[in-house]
Amino acid sequence: MPFEFAYAVKDDYSGNDFSHDEKSDGDVTSGSYRVLLPDGRTQIVTFTADHHNGYVAQVTYEGEASYPAPAPYHPPPPPAPYHPPPPAPLYKPAPASAPEEA
Repeated sequence: MPFEFAYAVKDDYSGNDFSHDEKSDGDVTSGSYRVLLPDGRTQIVTFTADHHNGYVAQVTYEGEASYPAPAPYHPPPPPAPYHPPPPAPLYKPAPASAPEEA
């Protein structure tokens, strides 16, 4: 069955940048899609598909891959030494007083 469609997304906030277009005459389907990769390149896949050759794709890239320099490692400071609290004083009951007489 013949068809044709296309869509594209470019969202600067999230960094999503991709598109896809495809069409078919009922026998052969062809199209392409592209996506911005995390390394800064754009991957482009151009394809055809039919019942005789199957799915045939050509993959190309635009741009140069770039990787940020790794951040220097700074180990966390050592924990403060533990000093237990001083022992509680021993319990000394108050001296017993003589019962009061009524």
